[in-house]
Amino acid sequence: MNDKNKTVKMAAIGRVQGVGFRWSTIQIAEELNISGWVKNEPDGSVTIVASGTTESLDRFIAKIKNSPTPFAKVKSLHINYISKTVNKGFNVKY
Repeated sequence: MNDKNKTVKMAAIGRVQGVGFRWSTIQIAEELNISGWVKNEPDGSVTIVASGTTESLDRFIAKIKNSPTPFAKVKSLHINYISKTVNKGFNVKY
């Protein structure tokens, strides 16, 4: 990772579990060369930690906000920039 990379921790709220949201998030991350992970939370939200270039991360966030599957509906996306980085790969955490 280089100095231009940033990392965000996001909470996606809405219809985001049981609708292919995590799988679609991984597909988008791989397409945009984003590293990190996605995880369903007990409260029905989904947590995403994503690292990448500023441009790729902006595109990633925009795609997540627009609900990555036809069945998902992201009502709100809470975004926090964090100092930790994820070096490679994007997967599901359980």
